[in-house]
Amino acid sequence: MPSHARPARLRSSCPIAAALDLLGDRWTLLVLRDVLVFKKALFGEFLASPEKLSSNTLAERLKRLERAGLLRQEVYQRRPKRCRYIATAKGRDLLPLLVEALKWGTRHVAGTAPFTAAQLRQLRARAARG
Repeated sequence: MPSHARPARLRSSCPIAAALDLLGDRWTLLVLRDVLVFKKALFGEFLASPEKLSSNTLAERLKRLERAGLLRQEVYQRRPKRCRYIATAKGRDLLPLLVEALKWGTRHVAGTAPFTAAQLRQLRARAARG
């Protein structure tokens, strides 16, 4: 059964347009890539990504992904408060989309670092398990 979390404002009732309203900015899919593909979970790990996302933008994207139900926060230290970010089932459902974007980028965008066949098989298997 689909869960229908609506972004603040939908431009249209088209599912692609609605998904883009939620995921279509410059950084959101990269944060999800880091969680789902590279298994990052801590704020500092996200900041260390090669795309150099600013801490303010990262904090906003993490909050947006939490509000949308794609990530959840888990406190692992109380003082000072430290959290890790974990993909929900709804967030993990985006892994096949990321795998296809990875394959497309490798095939059609010069200068990208391709994943090995073994890495792609591992991601596909993870996506199939949900």
